[in-house]
Amino acid sequence: MRGRGGKSVSERRTPARWAAVLCACSFVLGMLVSHRFFLASRGGDQVVSLRRQDQELQILSEDFATKRRPVRKGDVMGEMARTHEALKSLDQTTSSKQSRKAFIVIGINTAFSSRRRRDSVRETWMPQGEKLKKLEHEKGIVVRFMIGRSVTSNSILDKAIDSEDAQHNDFLRLEHIEGYHALSAKTKTFFSTALGIWDANFYVKVDDDIHVNLGMLAMTLSRHRSKPRAYIGCMKSGPVLSDKNIKYHEPEYWKFGDEGNKYFRHATGQIYAISKDLASYISINQHILHEYANEDVTLGAWFIGLDVEHIDDRNMCCGTPPASLDCEWKAQAGNVCVASFDWSCSGICKSVEKIKDVHQKCGEGNTGLWSSLF
Repeated sequence: MRGRGGKSVSERRTPARWAAVLCACSFVLGMLVSHRFFLASRGGDQVVSLRRQDQELQILSEDFATKRRPVRKGDVMGEMARTHEALKSLDQTTSSKQSRKAFIVIGINTAFSSRRRRDSVRETWMPQGEKLKKLEHEKGIVVRFMIGRSVTSNSILDKAIDSEDAQHNDFLRLEHIEGYHALSAKTKTFFSTALGIWDANFYVKVDDDIHVNLGMLAMTLSRHRSKPRAYIGCMKSGPVLSDKNIKYHEPEYWKFGDEGNKYFRHATGQIYAISKDLASYISINQHILHEYANEDVTLGAWFIGLDVEHIDDRNMCCGTPPASLDCEWKAQAGNVCVASFDWSCSGICKSVEKIKDVHQKCGEGNTGLWSSLF
């Protein structure tokens, strides 16, 4: 359709449309400029805040775009692998900064009431003072009495241990409430605590009423350095006791089969050693590891389903005189035992009085430890 001057109606409307668009753009531009000037007049903080909002919106939009992209299975596995490696690297870096290198860390399990036992150990097979430091620095053997806390915070019992530690400097205090029926939990705490302080090849648990030849222990463990999951001790398989009136009664006896059954093979609790990988496994999984009534059974249960090498070393459970001449005869033959105690007492019977005699007859001598090569 043609109007005046020969131009179509649509041709006359086009400039008008462009004019409307330009007006709208000018209005928006003016609003933006006015808004910026208004913010500037209110101070730089408002501008910074606005910029932060813009950045947050950009991040959110990018994140949304990322989430909208289809994720392939290979990509997920790759991300998981990279995350695992990053965490592993971070863990190794943290450990190297915090942990002290050692060959063996020995925790001697003790109680508040066992001061005389500890003194008898100090007077026989455990070096004291500067020799204890020398043992750690030159041989990489760390020896500590391990003990937790009393039920009452900062009690007289705790203060007594603090005083004793100030005198001898040979304790490892654990975040654990002491109690006879909490030995399994204490063992978990010991491995976790020791692992966080010392980066060692082996971690050893010892009772405070047995005799140990540290040089022979180190030589024995050195033969198993290349085994990543080594569990070393005197392996046994005792009966599962269902009678409540017996000392080592197992309340969960029914889990081990019919009445009269025996436990699976496990190291006797007087002394045993585990490699670093096993100590790490306990530390990482300590909150879900089940605890049975007997500590040595509990430790064996943690490993029974794993690819662990059980090493049965009978030199870690020699009998002591006068009931047995096992450790004495071996010492005379030049093959001293790693550890000695009486099976009937689960330790040296009346150890405070007898351990000196055992040390004299079954010990490796004053030079045995320092001349040992491992």
